[in-house]
Amino acid sequence: MKKLTESKFYPWLVVGLLWVVALLNYMDRQMLSTMRDAMQYDIQELESAVNFGRLMAIFLWIYGLMSPVAGAVADRINRKWLIIASLGVWSAVTLLMGYASNFNQILLLRALMGVSEALYIPAALSLIADYFTGSARSLAIGIHMTGLYLGQAVGGFGATVAEKFSWQTTFHSFGLVGIIYAVILILLLHEKRREPSLKTETAKPATAKEPVLKSFVMIFSNVAFWTILFFFASSSLPGWATKNWLPTLFADSLGLPMSEAGPIATITIAVSSFIGVMIGGPLSDFWVRRNLRGRIYTSATGLALMIPALILIGLGHSLFAAVGAGLCFGVGYGMFDANNMPILCQFVPARQRASAYGLMNMTGVFAGAVITDVLGKWANEGHLGLGFAFMAAVTGAALLLQLLVLRPETDNME
Repeated sequence: MKKLTESKFYPWLVVGLLWVVALLNYMDRQMLSTMRDAMQYDIQELESAVNFGRLMAIFLWIYGLMSPVAGAVADRINRKWLIIASLGVWSAVTLLMGYASNFNQILLLRALMGVSEALYIPAALSLIADYFTGSARSLAIGIHMTGLYLGQAVGGFGATVAEKFSWQTTFHSFGLVGIIYAVILILLLHEKRREPSLKTETAKPATAKEPVLKSFVMIFSNVAFWTILFFFASSSLPGWATKNWLPTLFADSLGLPMSEAGPIATITIAVSSFIGVMIGGPLSDFWVRRNLRGRIYTSATGLALMIPALILIGLGHSLFAAVGAGLCFGVGYGMFDANNMPILCQFVPARQRASAYGLMNMTGVFAGAVITDVLGKWANEGHLGLGFAFMAAVTGAALLLQLLVLRPETDNME
């Protein structure tokens, strides 16, 4: 009887299994942001906006700092067990949050969540990339990314569940779901064995691991990687800006209450990003079979859509313009998001991909932290819209650099 891992559909089963993990990843990190009101009755320190900001910030900084470490680890150990351990730990952390009785406990658990969640993305994306060495890589990566979008949306309902039951029950329930799912992964998820290339199999045993320092030196000596790092970070600026400030911008520019502006902003971006992924994935996979720069052209098309969208988001003052610009931005961002790892695969060998993506993830998170702070200052001065429009120029620079520098010689560097 043929093994499950040898069947043609198994790579897609891997995508499906990891899609659920991606959903849980963003859901567990996001729901705390909506539950402050419910929690502050029992943990009075959360009445302070400064303390709540510390909770959100400590996750981002630790998550960012751990990302390169997570990538280096994922390139050197069995990714199945790394993913399962990561899911198990952050789910246990979520469960324990329901037992927290003071601010310091919540702060410590939030920091631990930053460590455990950082271990997931580099391992998951490099595993999917290894299973899809053919023409469906962008579609597979894109489908996985939609789990992150949905998880962010579902996490927003944490306050709704807390209001109906309690914030403790909410954390307990979501954490328990993740722990149970980790057990399911033990049974169904399997590592993809990397076959040694003809160039390396005679030079050293397939089991040999490249020294960490040498690996990072080789990555940073790659000019193409610096270009990828720049356009990834540049596009992370509007990506994080829409997550953190778009509801506020819509409320101010359209004169809407936050109860209306929030759903309009989040739903518009989430739905259109999903559409962008489902367009950008198949388009990239089709285009690269005819032109090795097809993935780059698809990503560049996404960036090109984001540029006018950011200008219209920032300077528009009608509901029609805001929703239309949000839809255009989301489609472009989805097309871009689906192709980051596939483009990386064209320039970075398989043994270094998780490390390289970890560096990208760190840079993107730090860029998001910086732009969130900068836009906060601009918002206080009444210039939040100009901040969004300014990011169009940065995105344009990333688009030009991407098109001028990136010239792949293969779709899957060994």
